[in-house]
Amino acid sequence: MVREFTLAALEQSKLPEKPRRLLPTLLSGDFVRRGDNLLCFGLPGRGKSHYVGAIARELVQQYQMKVLFVPTFKLVSQLLVAKARLELPQVVDRLGKFDAICCDDVGYVQHTAEEMEVLFTFLAERYQQKKTLALTSNIVFSEWDRIFKNPMTAMAAVDRLVHRSVILEFSREKSYREEAAELL
Repeated sequence: MVREFTLAALEQSKLPEKPRRLLPTLLSGDFVRRGDNLLCFGLPGRGKSHYVGAIARELVQQYQMKVLFVPTFKLVSQLLVAKARLELPQVVDRLGKFDAICCDDVGYVQHTAEEMEVLFTFLAERYQQKKTLALTSNIVFSEWDRIFKNPMTAMAAVDRLVHRSVILEFSREKSYREEAAELL
């Protein structure tokens, strides 16, 4: 997990109203105990990763939950290697031991159809296990066929993700990085 993704460093006053309002509820960890998902969308630099990372860190520290925070491209690479070695079911089972898995930046990196196949397999398995996924993305669900290369696969992935989920939009006029650059 990124070191600066802490609750103390999260500028809650700059969060959009709904994520700010739901933060205490999410920090209770009940959504993870229920196996609900946390889906965060918005343009780059709007605080999605920090928000999810801070929650993940608190769940580990406060409740000793097992949480994995991983850039989606790294997760997909690991799943693809496991598939090539005929170990995909075992790797997915190992990932199933985590109470929550935070997939950061879904859709930022374009993947091949084979890479998206293993990602869909992972998402579908988490859904069947009723285990929490937290994800961040700058691509709204209506455009997920760009990610999965197949409209039916995209629809199936979205259907599983939204079934039991909290969906948050991170909309700010400027990114945190743009604001920081203006201060220099």
